[in-house]
Amino acid sequence: MVKVSDLEGKVIGLYFSANWYIPCRNFTQVLANTYDQLKTSGSEFEVVFVSSDEDLDAFNNYYTSMPWLAIPFSDLESKKALNRRFDVEGIPCLIILQPNSSKDEDTLREGVEIVYRYGVGAFPFTRERLEELEREENERHENQTLLNLLTNHDRDFLLGHQAPKQVPVGSLTGKTVGLYFSAQWCLPGLKFTPKLKSIYEKIKELVVGKGNEDFEIVLVSSDRDPTEFDSHFNSMPWLALPFGDPVTKHLTKYFDIQGIPCLVILGPDGKTITKHGRSLINLYQENAYPFTEAKVGLLVKQMDEEAKSLPRSEKHVGHRHELTLVSEGSGGGLFICCDCDEQGSGWAYQCIECGYEVHPKCVRAVDHGPTGEA
Repeated sequence: MVKVSDLEGKVIGLYFSANWYIPCRNFTQVLANTYDQLKTSGSEFEVVFVSSDEDLDAFNNYYTSMPWLAIPFSDLESKKALNRRFDVEGIPCLIILQPNSSKDEDTLREGVEIVYRYGVGAFPFTRERLEELEREENERHENQTLLNLLTNHDRDFLLGHQAPKQVPVGSLTGKTVGLYFSAQWCLPGLKFTPKLKSIYEKIKELVVGKGNEDFEIVLVSSDRDPTEFDSHFNSMPWLALPFGDPVTKHLTKYFDIQGIPCLVILGPDGKTITKHGRSLINLYQENAYPFTEAKVGLLVKQMDEEAKSLPRSEKHVGHRHELTLVSEGSGGGLFICCDCDEQGSGWAYQCIECGYEVHPKCVRAVDHGPTGEA
């Protein structure tokens, strides 16, 4: 039992979470690591768990994985009041409160993103500290090169498939490079990798005869052991960071990778072009190359023109309700296609009743037959 008065003078994180939601369980592990490091260093920081678990057994089981405090599961009024006070719309959610301040501008509502992005470096979680971190991050990105991203003091090479199997990182200078964050255990990755392999080979054909222009991909693996990594990497035609290399964790944090698979595209100068390579591949296939803002702008205009000839509504064989064609400006935007399970953006067919969304290319119209009846 801890008195509320014992929290005075500390930075407090109100952690809204539940055991039944996988993103919550994943973030709990990340937050626990950050919490342990801050407590070990003597930082005045505490977390209070605000549960959305379905019953007491679930709460008790989930809470055993947490090293911090919790509002009793039976105290429904306090939990409801906190949810209302901070307008919590989704979980996991980490609200960070500053000591001796009740000002709304001092309250950080993006605690989950901040911890994922900066970890212990974000403490004491003030606006000033975050602005400082963003300046430092911008400076690093401005000075970013392939060499300082992909090498360390012990290694200046990547793994290849053909002899010699050590490929110098310097040999990628001047190429457009995709950093492919994935793992064999990741089902969306297993689905996306064959598509990426096909597009990779088509892009390699496109750049033949274009001088120094070239395209390469580097696997940044989250595989759990060397055997899994070898099996995963051997299914791919591109390069890879060695299994367990410390650069993997650095890149994951540097690019703020919160889910896999993810494809980060670097330009010939080593600077980041986009973190949305996977979505661009799904939307435009090999035509997305070289993934620049100018090229994507042309493709968006082309897609807008093509959308003019699409039906305003469709009856899709995979859904019971009628679907309406929407754009980013009329209710569309980033989405996961309910038919192919891949990312999309821009134009989509959307169910106004239940939110079901599919790529226009994934729609399979219901055949009404010669009489016009379904």
